[in-house]
Amino acid sequence: MNSALTLGSFAFFTALVAAITWWKSRGGDSGSNDGFFLAGRSLTFPFIAASLLLTNLSTEQLVGLNGQGYTTGLAVMMWEVVGVLAIVLMALFFLPKFLKSGITTVPELLDIRFGARAQLACNIIFLLAYMFILLPMILFTGAKGMMGILDLHAATGIKSDTTLLWIMVWLIGCIGSLYALFGGLKSIVVSDLLNGIGLLVGGFMITFFGLWACGAIDLATGASSAGSILGGLRNIAADIPDHVNSIGAEGGQAPFLEIFTGIVLINIFYWCTNQQIIQRTLAASSLKEGQKGVLLCGLLKLIGPLYLVLPGIMAFFLFKHGVIEPSSSAVVDSATGQLREANAYGELVRTVLPPWLAGFFAAVMAGAVLSSFNSALNSTCTLFSLGIYKKLRPQASELTCVKAGKWFGLVIALAAMTLSPMLDSVGSIFKYLQNMNSIYFIPILAVVLVALVSKRAPEGAALFGLIGGVVVIAAGYFALPHVPGCDIVGAMGEYHFVGVCFLALLDVMLLIRLVAPRKEAHVFADANAVSLEPWKGAWVASAALLLVILGIYAAFADFSVLKDATGHYPFARFIARAVPAIIPTLVLFWLDRRLDRRASE
Repeated sequence: MNSALTLGSFAFFTALVAAITWWKSRGGDSGSNDGFFLAGRSLTFPFIAASLLLTNLSTEQLVGLNGQGYTTGLAVMMWEVVGVLAIVLMALFFLPKFLKSGITTVPELLDIRFGARAQLACNIIFLLAYMFILLPMILFTGAKGMMGILDLHAATGIKSDTTLLWIMVWLIGCIGSLYALFGGLKSIVVSDLLNGIGLLVGGFMITFFGLWACGAIDLATGASSAGSILGGLRNIAADIPDHVNSIGAEGGQAPFLEIFTGIVLINIFYWCTNQQIIQRTLAASSLKEGQKGVLLCGLLKLIGPLYLVLPGIMAFFLFKHGVIEPSSSAVVDSATGQLREANAYGELVRTVLPPWLAGFFAAVMAGAVLSSFNSALNSTCTLFSLGIYKKLRPQASELTCVKAGKWFGLVIALAAMTLSPMLDSVGSIFKYLQNMNSIYFIPILAVVLVALVSKRAPEGAALFGLIGGVVVIAAGYFALPHVPGCDIVGAMGEYHFVGVCFLALLDVMLLIRLVAPRKEAHVFADANAVSLEPWKGAWVASAALLLVILGIYAAFADFSVLKDATGHYPFARFIARAVPAIIPTLVLFWLDRRLDRRASE
């Protein structure tokens, strides 16, 4: 009866969102480039904020980040909180430049700035990354989460975890493909808004019911007692204090000092140059609406740890006290006896929510999965259609380009659905995702930054940054660890390695600029696509968000976990290593600007 009620409510809410989405997006222009890929450049700030938030809040966040919260604790909130810093940079620095240029894709920006070869290289990198990394990960984590929430082993009678995983991956993938390939961006952002509201409501429901369950345990006797929200917080803080520290120890999954190197860079790429994300901001009706939408998303992300990290911590507490009973042996790691990271969130939801609410939240979670999947797939269609097909067939009509993008998207979707179940052998899903993302995040971010800041860096510098960066970082992760004495990543830390690679790429590109500069300085022309009048409150709102970040960290910080074996803190050592690494890059940027000024005099 419970399973039927859960599945029934799931089907009802899913169908309701689909019907409203069709009604609101019917009659839209999905046959032109701007209509299909940028919703006609008509998005206002509520739609931008909701679409950004839900595209980000896919199951690699819900399942992956809560899974890390289960094993590591509150320190993994760095991915949410530090992301707000990147969002501020997007609003104040990147977005005005993007909207001025009138671009549809990031590779198009590189085409304008560097030339066709840089654009093609960036397109290929994006497409390969989406096919082999992003889309399979979205499908895998979505399937895992829904298997736990809906208790599909019991509901379907399918005992094999692998078989059920394949079925769910293909079901989600097929539905997501229909959204992306037939509705365009407008249908995506409408469903994003609906699912975004549901996700926030549902996420807070998990937090409410989970804390209530945590408060219903008497730590002294182990018996059940009257539950309460505050009681749950007190029990967690008293019983597992190491899980409520915002400072992550060095060598763990959330090392605090690595926030200032690779982690902040990964966030800047994600929120400022990732096609899947920024396509929503490029569709803004004006710079003012875009800035308001981006910063509203930043405000909403500050409360993200309440439903993206805290539930994982609650799952650890409730599993420790026997409240969570695993739905099958497949969700428990036989070596540690703990829940597997990929299953922790689904098991918590299944345990604490009533059946009809579990169905509602599964529908919301399915919306989150579909949002990220169809957003990434829509971006894939955009990248191929405008970045590759249009270059090969410049005389093709806009309708033909859109159709070509849809067919290519279908091929990518089928490939992602085939690859996704193979991720079941991965340990930490979220960590794996960030490591794989670094391979292409960092080179593209470095090249885009040089494109926006340096007026005379040549195309050769961009090609080195893109291709050389991918090769170097991939080698550092996968090849050098197998060479005795060459495990650089293991020696300095994964995210410190990423930071060093970023600085090295900037240094080499700027050196190429000094040795073989462009003959003429490049200045981005105003495409007059939208109004570029900025929002007057942007700087004040940005400052307020940064102050809240500091406050959140200070409220939960215990720096003692950073002490080394001698009882010393590593801050001085970190600064002593970081400053010499940054100075050459700053000097090269200074020389670049100085030479530009001399040439213009």
